[in-house]
Amino acid sequence: MKNTVIFDLDGTLLDTLTDLAASVNYALDTMGYPLRTKSEICSFVGNGVRLLVSRAVPENTSREDADKTFGIFSEYYAKHMNDTTRPYAGLCEVLAELKKRGYKTAVVSNKYDVAVKHLCKDFFGANVDIAVGESEKIKRKPSPDGVYAVLKELNSQKEQAVYVGDADTDFNTAKNAEVDFVGVSWGFRPRDLLISLGAKKVADTPRELLEILTEM
Repeated sequence: MKNTVIFDLDGTLLDTLTDLAASVNYALDTMGYPLRTKSEICSFVGNGVRLLVSRAVPENTSREDADKTFGIFSEYYAKHMNDTTRPYAGLCEVLAELKKRGYKTAVVSNKYDVAVKHLCKDFFGANVDIAVGESEKIKRKPSPDGVYAVLKELNSQKEQAVYVGDADTDFNTAKNAEVDFVGVSWGFRPRDLLISLGAKKVADTPRELLEILTEM
C-alpha cells in the first residue's frame, strides 16, 4: 500500500504557464529579441527555468547574452510568479483529502528551490509536508535526487511512494527513482505522450487522481 505521494508542481498542481510566459517575454523584449507564443513556451517547459530561457532565445544567441536574458527573467519572475498562477481546480481538495487519510505528501519540481517552497507555502500550506526544487545539492529532474531527498526526509521507502506528474520528465524521474508513476492529462504535455512512454495510470480529473492513488 502506498503512503507517500510526491507531486510535480508546474502543470500538475499549479497552472503556472501564463506567469512563466509573461516573464520569458519580458526578458526577451528587454533584450530586443522576438517574443514567443504561449504555446511555444509551453513546449519549452519541463527541464528547469534556465533551459526554458535557453530554448526561448533566438538560435545562435551567445552564452553571455543567454545568461543575461536568464538574469532578467529570474528577477522579473521572482516578483511576478503569483500574478496569475493558481492551483488547478480540485487539486487543493485532493491534497487535503490525502492528508486527512494519513498520506505523506511532497513536491519535487525543476523550478528553483526558493520558488518551489514559496509557491507551495502560499497555495498548499500544511497539506504539503516538504517541497524540493533544483539547487546546488539537488540536481534537476529526471535525476532522482529530489525524490530521494523527500523519501529520506519523510522516512518512506521506494515501494511506499508514487510520483505524480504531467510530462515525460516526470515519468523518467519516477523510473530513475524506482517509484510508481501516475500521470495527469491536464498539464503541459498530452495524455498520449504519457501513454506512449509506458504510463499505466493517467488521471483525467483530480477526482480520478484521488481514486487511483487511494486504490494503489
